Amino acid sequence: MHERLSHKQSAAMIALMVHGREMSNPELRRDAGFALDGRDRLKLNERYVSSRKSGRAFVHQLTDDGWEWCEEELGALSPPQPVRSTLTVVAYRALHGFFEYLRLHRVSLKEVFAGSDAPQAADLEELIRTAYRKLARSPRDWVGLADLRPLLGDAAVAEVDAVLKQLSRTGQAHLVPESNRKALTAEDKEAAVRIGGEDNHLLSIEAS
Repeated sequence: MHERLSHKQSAAMIALMVHGREMSNPELRRDAGFALDGRDRLKLNERYVSSRKSGRAFVHQLTDDGWEWCEEELGALSPPQPVRSTLTVVAYRALHGFFEYLRLHRVSLKEVFAGSDAPQAADLEELIRTAYRKLARSPRDWVGLADLRPLLGDAAVAEVDAVLKQLSRTGQAHLVPESNRKALTAEDKEAAVRIGGEDNHLLSIEAS
């Protein structure tokens, strides 16, 4: 289930999304009117934002889960409650339309705002599809991620997870947990992709 954040936390996430890079607290104050600190920073640091000290100021950047949250948030038609202005409602509906356009054309927010990952993501997706075809015994067969990952060479785990999540969001692939938890090996658990608080161990890719 998508987690709705507070108004300030949501604004910080969207500001980091739009800039597509690390932002310092002074930059956030200038561009968004506030700094990300205190309980709001600690809350986002649990999953969605990585923060580090640079000199005397914190700098922040979205994690892969943060980018995923932004996509889900832009998929919503309404802002966090309570709604504070009609402008916020209209802005969310405009963002929703923008997100639907990107989804139709299979473009991620990270590709739009961070830019540099697009070619690598496309190459990695093809590598995943090739590995899947080697393992699948039939179209749409279920393949263990523990068997798939060794076929991807030295691809970074976070980058592989991001592509798998994107394929899942666009309906090109399906990720599910292993129903027999007693059958899970240490390798199965380590190879799992976590989505919505649940570990997924099996992959099926739609025929293209």
